Amino acid sequence: MGLISRIKKRSFSLMLARRYLNPRRAVLSSFTLISLVGVMLGVLVLVVVMAVYAGLERDVKGRLLGFTPHILVKSLELNLPEEEVDPDAPTWHDLAEEAAKLDGVAAATAYVADNVILDVGSWQRPVSFRGIDTSDAVQVEGVAAMLDLENYPESTADLGLDDRAVISSIVAEQFQLRVGDTLRLYSTRNFEGVMEAYKATEKPVLREAYPDEWALAEKTFGREWEKAGGLFTVPTAELIDVYNALEFVYSEEIREPERVLIENLLRAMGERVHEEDEPEELEFFRFTTEVKVDIDEAFNALSETDAEKLDGEILKGLKSLVLPKEAIVVGVYSASQMAVTPELFVPLPLAQDLAGLGDGVQGIALRLDDAYQAEMIAENGRKLLGQDRYLETWGDQYQAFFALINQQRVMMYFALSFIVLVSAFSMMAVMFTVTIQKRREIGVMKALGAAPGQIVRVFLYQGMILGLLGAALGVGLGRLVIHFRGGVQEGMRAIGFDPFSASLTGFGVLPAHNDPLEQAVIGFMAFLLCSLAALVPAFFAARSDAAKSLRNL
Repeated sequence: MGLISRIKKRSFSLMLARRYLNPRRAVLSSFTLISLVGVMLGVLVLVVVMAVYAGLERDVKGRLLGFTPHILVKSLELNLPEEEVDPDAPTWHDLAEEAAKLDGVAAATAYVADNVILDVGSWQRPVSFRGIDTSDAVQVEGVAAMLDLENYPESTADLGLDDRAVISSIVAEQFQLRVGDTLRLYSTRNFEGVMEAYKATEKPVLREAYPDEWALAEKTFGREWEKAGGLFTVPTAELIDVYNALEFVYSEEIREPERVLIENLLRAMGERVHEEDEPEELEFFRFTTEVKVDIDEAFNALSETDAEKLDGEILKGLKSLVLPKEAIVVGVYSASQMAVTPELFVPLPLAQDLAGLGDGVQGIALRLDDAYQAEMIAENGRKLLGQDRYLETWGDQYQAFFALINQQRVMMYFALSFIVLVSAFSMMAVMFTVTIQKRREIGVMKALGAAPGQIVRVFLYQGMILGLLGAALGVGLGRLVIHFRGGVQEGMRAIGFDPFSASLTGFGVLPAHNDPLEQAVIGFMAFLLCSLAALVPAFFAARSDAAKSLRNL
């Protein structure tokens, strides 16, 4: 009987709570509607914004994973100058074959990325580029999936092996470029050589720039050498002093033609005649007639150098150094200012030329069967490929970017949650008003023997009903807005208000992703806040004095 009695009391409290929500039995009261709409709007906004952020993150990740290496393998020998590479060392092709054997790796291709100066007409600005291995169908498909076919329907990702480029929509708008236009690309790697060359031209010839060292060389090479036994001789100590002086000049920043002449002279000085029974400390070095001729030619050439002629040779050589590459625009892809992507995609051979790598590469790009297993595969790769190989996952490359997105999402969640919190406070104010209006009824219930818990449940159930209805309507309408977001965007654009323009997001229709679990949490949070908001005025109503309530005091 006790259980049945409790059930009846709670049913009575629930019935009375529903009666207070609809006192006229026709439409909901204004207080009820205000509370319900407030909760519904708060939940709706939170659901829509969080879904949009989730959609943006998913789409941006999808774009990045279309062309970004899932794992980038770097090695010291890949970045060495061509003249310093050990001919017996494994090539990048060997490293790619070795990396392709790792479990979970679908493909291993060359990686080249750098910066160039883009020149179109009279406009120039630095841009980044990424080399695409056109033999890798996945990379080509990743670029093709990004193409802006709505605004540039003739776009294609067919880069071939020619000098072609797929450019970002941001670059296309800034430079007024269309498919079929030609652009010029200046390699930034050239500028280091240009600056060194111009710095060298500011100096006098080495005879004047290094007078002490040149005086030693002139003292030795400017006189006749003694001849003994058909060989030319020169004192050992004297020649060593000259050699050290010239070697010092060679290490300084001098003109390249003069450097070549000093190199020839030093090489000839090292070709002395060696005798089988010569002592450890020689008094004289001996040279054949042919070597003496080479020494004299190199020294005389250095003695007759002219600054203007040397500078003319240097500047003439720079013409081929800074010669731009011309590329034809074959496609335009939708770029977003919310994600860092290359401004240009070019075929691998062109990328190698622009980066000054010759046939080399900067790393090996690994594509995985499952990009989200990159950390585990990279850990295995570090063990199998060796400690001299550096493996960087796509998460490492874009760690700062994804951290920023997550931070923005958390901050937006925090800020918009206050809308629901304000709605709960508004409901609390409404419930206080209702308890004041119902003071006489509360007094009657207490006079008839109603316990404080029963009175608390009446108003608590009222808040719970409003919270449940508001949360359900908010989640439902939020999902509806997300489903028809394209039409909503068009309507906003029609009145001149477009907070999510395609130039900012890179998407014609704002992406969104419904997460049922997240939306359920939002709804439950709203329901809980509304229940707590109703509990406070219910508690005060239960503590009211029955006699005073009956006298309407």
